[in-house]
Amino acid sequence: MKKNGLKILKVFGITAIFLYTIACALFYTNQERLLFFPTKVAAQHQFDFEEPFQEIDITASDDVVLNNILFKSDSSKGVILYLHGSGGSLKEWGNAASVYTNLSYDVFMTDYRGYGKSEGSISNEDQIHEDIQVVYNEVKKRYSEDKIIVLGYSLGSTLAAKVASRNNPGKLILQAPFYNCPYSLNHYIKSGKSPALSLLRIFPISPLLKYKFRTDEFIQDCKMPIVIFHGANDNIIHYGSSLKLQEHFKPNDRLIKLMGQGHTGITKNQDYLIELKEVLKR
Repeated sequence: MKKNGLKILKVFGITAIFLYTIACALFYTNQERLLFFPTKVAAQHQFDFEEPFQEIDITASDDVVLNNILFKSDSSKGVILYLHGSGGSLKEWGNAASVYTNLSYDVFMTDYRGYGKSEGSISNEDQIHEDIQVVYNEVKKRYSEDKIIVLGYSLGSTLAAKVASRNNPGKLILQAPFYNCPYSLNHYIKSGKSPALSLLRIFPISPLLKYKFRTDEFIQDCKMPIVIFHGANDNIIHYGSSLKLQEHFKPNDRLIKLMGQGHTGITKNQDYLIELKEVLKR
């Protein structure tokens, strides 16, 4: 009886290790699918937006062509470099531009590699940060840095924080940012929203992450004013992420809590629009 019990325990242990190894392998090799949800757009597609706009192609360091759109306001006070979230493409995200052009700011939007008309695909974190720096350099050719506001939503928030930390834009605005990738992933796993990743709850997963996206480290190197907007009801990147980022604030940085707001739709939130006008005036 005792031998049978040991045999069962041994089989259980081997099975658990096998399943854990498979889960780790699947997680490691599919990180891009877990983080990035691009929508492709045909190269010949004609964008249709109400604001005047210009398509601009920028060539990355490895000759991959990145597609961008510059939306023009009637009387420009500067430009907002808008870094969108992990899904979709400029075909959808371009609809947000009017919020900022109506406030007399031009908007420069980029599609990450593999998104929209942009070529290539994302394969590592350094690559995407370098792409954003190339885009920033293009914006800097057109506007003085004190007239550049970097704005990032969700995934774009960590890219915005990184590029702002390496340059000197006038402001940094983050919408629904995450603290860093290990923190957010651990929170997501513990929430039980993904049964496929539930086995990883009892094991450390940080060593498996190819993408760290250390927003918490990036903002500590940002000298410009930082404003964070985050929905109180965000069930994708919980509001606690911004509370943790707030611990790294300079004295005049701000966290604005949007009551009743979820992860999507911040740009249409009335409280956001009211606060945004004040933020842009400063």
